[in-house]
Amino acid sequence: MAVGTGCREAPPPPNGLVVAFDTDPQSLDPRYGTDANAARLADLIHVGLTRPDAAALRAPELAESWQTRDSTTLVFRLRDDFRFSDGTPVTSADVRATYEAVLDPAVASPRRAALAMLSAVEAPDPRTVVFRLREPFAPLLDGTGIGILPVAHARDAGEVTIGAGPFRVVAAERGERIVLAPNPGWPGGPPRLDPLVVRVVPDEVVRVLELERGGVQLLEDRPEPELVGRLAGLPGLTIDRQPGSSFDYLALNLRDPRLANRRVRQAIALALDRDALIASVLGGAARAATGMLPPGHWAYAPVPAWRHDPARARRLLDRAGFPDPDGPGPLPRLRLIYKTSTQPGRRRLAEAIQAELAAVGIAVDVRPYEWGTLYADIRNGNFELAALAWVGVADPDLYFMTLHSTMTPPAGYNRGHYASRVMDRLTARGRRVGTAERRACYARIQRRAAADLPVIPLWWEDRVVVRTTRLHGFTPLPDGGLRGLAGAWME
Repeated sequence: MAVGTGCREAPPPPNGLVVAFDTDPQSLDPRYGTDANAARLADLIHVGLTRPDAAALRAPELAESWQTRDSTTLVFRLRDDFRFSDGTPVTSADVRATYEAVLDPAVASPRRAALAMLSAVEAPDPRTVVFRLREPFAPLLDGTGIGILPVAHARDAGEVTIGAGPFRVVAAERGERIVLAPNPGWPGGPPRLDPLVVRVVPDEVVRVLELERGGVQLLEDRPEPELVGRLAGLPGLTIDRQPGSSFDYLALNLRDPRLANRRVRQAIALALDRDALIASVLGGAARAATGMLPPGHWAYAPVPAWRHDPARARRLLDRAGFPDPDGPGPLPRLRLIYKTSTQPGRRRLAEAIQAELAAVGIAVDVRPYEWGTLYADIRNGNFELAALAWVGVADPDLYFMTLHSTMTPPAGYNRGHYASRVMDRLTARGRRVGTAERRACYARIQRRAAADLPVIPLWWEDRVVVRTTRLHGFTPLPDGGLRGLAGAWME
């Protein structure tokens, strides 16, 4: 059957759970998967040397401990109780093979750039891994979350799904479903959910209908506010909501001379009433953001917010060289193109932003596209305005990857082509110093970004999870991760 048609599926077994995703994960292979849903599946299928904790600091996973031998040498001591889903134990040889594969240009892993400072990986014994760096590189630990593959498959040309996570892949149908079963070698015993089925249901209304019918029992992607209200009153379902770490922002293409003018960017920030947008578009399920890092992140620093002030926005546009051509008349000061996806929530956000910018004299043409087309345009720099999100920001080195002038695509994520010698110097320094100095350095970076506005912060979106009341032992995570299902069970 084609998933997303609204047809009723057979109910899952008593101990099984069905989770709905809005899009197909890019890949189940940790060498290649970089999107949010690929990360969620990686949480279930694979394990890395470390994983982020609630403050985005690295916590042990496959590595029980690690130490910095010197400024360019890290030594990891591995646990001895992890096994791949095929029953073989995980050893240092598997770790070495995985990282060498990611570093190999022939493998073409998108994770290679983040490990550019890694010169060698050694495995002197089955439980010891040594990372050698070309030079001191503070963010390296953030790259130790890559899922480890068996040495025999680390360089396979096809998609490798054998991992040492709590679940193993039983079947995968692209665009429809992924069926997982417990990994019998999981430390402490296999999970109790059997099977764990991920259904790909692009249509939001169909996802909600499936929740009501029982064909889906867990939804991590927040439904539209009116649908959340509808689900809240249904027996057998519960809604969990908590502050999240995903950062939504308005991307700007600074190769456009109008957007390269900082006063124009500041006027856009002042024109947006974030609190009103959060209430009307998200049903209140977010916190107005001042920057990329949310409160609770180890490197977060409070910075002044751009409050809604249309009168000041108009004055800035005057000073930027965009006076109102006809006073109270209909002619705009300037006209911009806003690209967005065809998802109803994103279109509604675009229309709300369109109205708020029109109030200060900025006309916005909203153009919706399918996600694949939109994302390709953004990566290629073919946009003026677009609303985007970073899901689960971990290491603040993301500031380097998104704002350093050398990190324009394909090297990094500076899709707006922002360039600042001060920001280049600060983000490069953040890669070289220790944690305490990094915190001070990233406080300066956050202040600089808040003043310069290479992107316009919108909000940190709440995690809103809808699930069956039969599911126990699952705690939603701020970044939307699903690892908690390893210890969950159905009543």
